[in-house]
Amino acid sequence: MALRSTPLPSDPALLTELALALEAENETLRTTIVTLKALIFGARSERFAGLGSEQLALDLLDDRAEETRKTAAGNDDVPPGEPARNTPRKKAERNIGKLPEHLPRCERVIEPATTLCPCCKGKMHRIGEDVSEALDRVPAVLRVLRTIRPKYACRACESAVVQAPAPAQLIEGGMVSTALVAHIAVAKYGWLSTLYRQTAILAGQGAVVDRQTLARWMKRTAWMLKGLYDLQLAVMHRCPRLFCDETPMPVLAPGHVKLRQFWAHATDDRPWAGPAPPAVAYVFAGGRSKKEIASQLSGFTGILQVDGYAAYKALVKDERAESRITLAFCLTHARRKFVAVFKTTNSPFAKEVIETIAMVYAIEKRIRGKSADERHAIRHVETKPIMEALHARLVVVRDGLSQISPLTKAINYTLAHWSGLTRFLGDGRIEPDTNIVERPIRSIAIGKRNSLFAGDNGGAETWAILSSLIQTAKLNGVDPETWLADVLERMVSGATTNNQLAELLAWNWKAAREQGKSAA
Repeated sequence: MALRSTPLPSDPALLTELALALEAENETLRTTIVTLKALIFGARSERFAGLGSEQLALDLLDDRAEETRKTAAGNDDVPPGEPARNTPRKKAERNIGKLPEHLPRCERVIEPATTLCPCCKGKMHRIGEDVSEALDRVPAVLRVLRTIRPKYACRACESAVVQAPAPAQLIEGGMVSTALVAHIAVAKYGWLSTLYRQTAILAGQGAVVDRQTLARWMKRTAWMLKGLYDLQLAVMHRCPRLFCDETPMPVLAPGHVKLRQFWAHATDDRPWAGPAPPAVAYVFAGGRSKKEIASQLSGFTGILQVDGYAAYKALVKDERAESRITLAFCLTHARRKFVAVFKTTNSPFAKEVIETIAMVYAIEKRIRGKSADERHAIRHVETKPIMEALHARLVVVRDGLSQISPLTKAINYTLAHWSGLTRFLGDGRIEPDTNIVERPIRSIAIGKRNSLFAGDNGGAETWAILSSLIQTAKLNGVDPETWLADVLERMVSGATTNNQLAELLAWNWKAAREQGKSAA
């Protein structure tokens, strides 16, 4: 029986072409198998030991991470092409020997069993002391807050009774304080502890509360904060630069689970000391189509930094958005495609691209925190030649590869998005990647892994509102529980009216607190 349905060609050129095609097909299949095995069994991490000891280690999800290794590509003292030399790792910052000064101190003095001299039995005198500090914790204690409102009447006329009005409550008719509701909201949407776990914690402290009761509290809290959430999103959309990303959100529906979507919008001008505050807003939507993102960004004008998802590219082709939105793409996403190729094929060219991008990030780390003009000038002198050389190499190498090769697909993706990938070269305010939005969206990914799904569309909307405000407080270095409890108290009591909501935005609230402390 013949092994092939058609005979092999006798022309050596055709045989060579057939062999190269089969080799490329096998490479694609091997890549697919390795990728699937990694998704099922492996850690979903961009790092990989196979990148080699000379590869510059990048933590692209945390721009504050330190380099653990340096290469000639990322070391300014070593010319490209020469072997890299190891450099000592920067000493980690830890609270060793010194605890934070702002924490309150509680002193305990341990006296000797006796202060009588063991020799002559005379009284001994204190000549010094040894002091040590240890980080301590006072366990949380549930308590009952009793509100007493005395009544006063006139004995002379017996016609008037005076009593202070009952304070407004977040949960009307409920037996819970605003502070406890704020604690539960932050524990779920800030520290990602499910309501089920929190009911178990409360039960362990002697308070049995149904999980559905906690869910109703969260719904009421989100309703109260909806105006502040809308204001924060509007303020962010007035900024000329916006990051955007999306992640699936399973929502429980009758009989099954439907897959909905969370869109994340983010701003942060701290890398160049700009005016836009660090903030993130999650928008719950029924899908991830162009129509969804177009409606969300209907009032936005400026630079939108995103990954290569087709909905964003279709958005700017719309005549209503084409003139007001400019796309900047993510260099991290392009790098990941070459990392994936190198993990599966050990391609020397994929490694070369990774090292070249490492050179760019070494420069970015050095200029972080400088002004936009300084960043632009340095990028023009140092980064632009690197990116131009990379573009030339990508074009040359692609011409000699099979069209179905994984490396070709990585090259094609990079070249197709090249103008957006290099947009940061012409503007010091633009970042080379979308890490600013990818970091806060991780909390949604972890939260839905813990909770499995949102209870319904209303629950997903509650999730989006509370997560947006709480995560923004965290981004601004504010204790989210302190912030949320104060905001809710001011809104419930009427101390802050609707036309004063801007005072409660996390960055304004923090600035007012710091100003009050400095004045005191």
